[in-house]
Amino acid sequence: MQSDFNALAVFALVAQEKSFRAAADRLGVTRSAVSQTIRKLEEALGIALVSRTTRSVALTEAGARLYFDAQPALIEMQAAWEAAANLTGHPQGRLTLAVSSIAESFLSGPMLASFLDANPDVKLHVTVTDDEFDIVAHGYDAGVRLGEVIAQDMIAVPVSAEQRQIAVASPAYLKKYGIPSHPSELANRRCIGWQISAHVAPYRWEFAENGREFFVTVADTVTTTDMGLMIKLAVAGAGISFGMEESFKPAIARGELVPVLEEFCPHFPGFYLYYPSRRNMAPKLRALVDHLQDYRKQAL
Repeated sequence: MQSDFNALAVFALVAQEKSFRAAADRLGVTRSAVSQTIRKLEEALGIALVSRTTRSVALTEAGARLYFDAQPALIEMQAAWEAAANLTGHPQGRLTLAVSSIAESFLSGPMLASFLDANPDVKLHVTVTDDEFDIVAHGYDAGVRLGEVIAQDMIAVPVSAEQRQIAVASPAYLKKYGIPSHPSELANRRCIGWQISAHVAPYRWEFAENGREFFVTVADTVTTTDMGLMIKLAVAGAGISFGMEESFKPAIARGELVPVLEEFCPHFPGFYLYYPSRRNMAPKLRALVDHLQDYRKQAL
């Protein structure tokens, strides 16, 4: 049986996107072309790789095994191709990033806009997600997360100042219920919590006292996967909320929210752009790293 590596690459895109249409858009071909490629691959292997419905695409057991086994090799082949194709050093092509939703400064717009102005041949695709996964296995060029959760085998470049988590509430709420003097009091307060998804535990409320870190278990009156809704509820006086200071800054500046318990909220290393250690970094990624460093110097 002759191997078709182009068909394998198309299959990997379908597996990543869980959609024939999305894979076709990335390849710049029609949906029917992608469907035909997958069908021929299945015929060549003699087994179904994907289960198709009118709304979604899911991998069969055989498809999941093939994707797991083939993806690392495909990523290395893509890296080798890009290294050879970009010997001129000119940044070009599609740059894919997986960015934490709470990386406010990175996602604010101006930095990425200026990067695109400086590199007109780079197409940027940003997936905003708080799911933890291997960016290499999922085909991303780089990611942006808090430094403390980045694997040690990654190269990490700072993209923000130090961060901290703070507790906030509206002036009306604090006037009605009083200002807490210690995080332990939060167990008896109305609280608004954030969680990545309904199947993941809510974000932990972590504090520090006399150099000792601890977290408080709060009885969340409301939990939500939408950071924007969490902030709106806090502004409306629904309770005390907790999260990254940058997320609350606009509401604090407008006087809609007031920080509390600040003496228990220490600073810690901020967000980093991270990527795998590769001998030949693609010019498009090198351009982003250089631009980030220059942009931060100008902002200081």
